[in-house]
This record gives sequence, C-alpha cells and structure tokens, in this order.
Amino acid sequence: MSDVTVVIATRNRAAALRRTVGRLLELPERPQVIVVDNGSVGGPAICPPDVLVLPLGRNLGAVARNRGAAVADTPLVAFAGDDSWWAPGALDRAAGIFAEHPRLGLLAGHVLVGDDERTDPVSAFMATAPLGTADDLPGPPVLGFLACAAVVRREAFLGIGGFDPVVRSMGEEARVAYDLFTAGWGLAYRADVVAHHHPQAGADDTGKRVLAARNRVLTAWLRRPLRVAVGETTALLRAAPGDPVARRAAVQLAARLPRALANRRPAGRVLEAAIEHLEAGTTAPTSSPSAPRRSRSASR
Repeated sequence: MSDVTVVIATRNRAAALRRTVGRLLELPERPQVIVVDNGSVGGPAICPPDVLVLPLGRNLGAVARNRGAAVADTPLVAFAGDDSWWAPGALDRAAGIFAEHPRLGLLAGHVLVGDDERTDPVSAFMATAPLGTADDLPGPPVLGFLACAAVVRREAFLGIGGFDPVVRSMGEEARVAYDLFTAGWGLAYRADVVAHHHPQAGADDTGKRVLAARNRVLTAWLRRPLRVAVGETTALLRAAPGDPVARRAAVQLAARLPRALANRRPAGRVLEAAIEHLEAGTTAPTSSPSAPRRSRSASR
C-alpha cells in the first residue's frame, strides 16, 4: 500500500472531479484518495466506493484540505485540485525522497499545464534555485509551492496548523511555507515529481486577481515585519481609487484584517532575508539560509 494519501478539495466541479479521481485510481501506486467536498450545490460529490468523501456542508476554501490530511492514515499527504492529478510513479518517487531526507517537510512538484503540457512558470522559477542549495534537501530550497502539486509530511503540515481561514484560498501557500520553514522543516523542488494541471477554461480571472491582491496583504500582516505589512497595505489603498481589482481587494481586506492581526506572528530575520531575496529577483550567493531547528510542537 502507498505511503501517500491524495487529498482533493472540490466544490461544484463534478465532471472535472470524476476525471481527476479516475486518473488517480489508475496510478500504479494505488494511493488512498480523500475528497473533501466544500458544500457543493446539490450535495457532496459522488465518487467510487474506494474513495473517502468528507462532506463539509459549507465552503471552507483551502482549509478543507486540513480535514482530509487529519483523517489520512499515511505519513505523507499529496494535494491535488479537482482539475489536477499526479503522473504515474510520481508519488512513489516522492515517498522515496522523503524517506531519504528526514528534514524535508514539503516537496514541490513540477507542474505541466494543459494538453500541451507546458511547464508552469512557478515550476520554471523554482528550478533556477534562487535560494541556492542545501546539503540535506533533495533539490532547490523553496519558500512557496502550488497546492495542486505538493506533497507534505503529514506531521509537519498538521504541526503548523495547515492552511488557515484568514487567507482561505488563492495564495494560501505562502503562509504555510513560511511556517514550515520557521518550524525547521525543509521545503524543496523536484523536477522529476510531476503533476498535471488542466485549469477550467473561462475561469473568473478578475476574481482570482482580487483574492491574490487581498491575500498578499493578509499574509504580510500574518507573518511579515510591520514595515512590510504597512507598505503592502498602503500600496493597495493607493491603487484602489483607480483600480477596481484593488478596490474590491481593499473592501475584503477590511473585513478580514482583524482576524489576521489576532493571528499575527512575524517571521524571524532568516526567513525574511530569504523572502527579500525572492522578491528582489536576486539569487542567494552560496547556499540557502539555514533553517532554525524544529520546534517540539512541529515534530510531534
């Protein structure tokens, strides 16, 4: 039996989900598959009997993945979207990589998009190793990932609380990456652990841009220094009068900011230095910064 459970969060995407589940059940690894239904209209998704379906009754966004990870009985959890799936052999390869690298908390896979299988720009960027290298990790260290193509060590993911309800979705990966790093876990990219992503045509791009703008500021308030959080907020508010995306993002930010402030835990100097490297588009000169030792709560 596989050491990896695949967790899928879905809502109102029955046709895409059927395709994804079918692909996953055909994998030679035969992973356990858990579908977490985020309150689909008309009731929870219908899946084959060997797929566990967790109906939530309401839309929790990315937090739904936490529910699946919590009930998984394997040491590793791979996330997939209802429009993405793992390539044959990818999950077995990931399990072997985790077994050889005990500090590894998250493995970011290589994403191929659409029928023409073009490399996702995020994967291409990770492959350039902008944070240098780390001797105890299996690939370039990263401080972000695509949730539809990530494998996590279950104890590490649950130890930092998983995805949070403040950000919910669209850019939700950043805070998870920051907290894993702070807890001492390594995050790395591997080009040979492949996932396929077939995003829905005609998706609401404007809505996604609103969420991305809002969540960038929320994440800054959750984990970045005060000067960064204030700067991100100021930039959004200045853009709002002439930019409808920024205006909508600012309105949503106001509603969620109190909860972000209540959960604020600014990251340390080492993490912030790495973030600034990435935002400046510079490459770390030698090796990536050493992560702090894992906290006891993160290693239980």
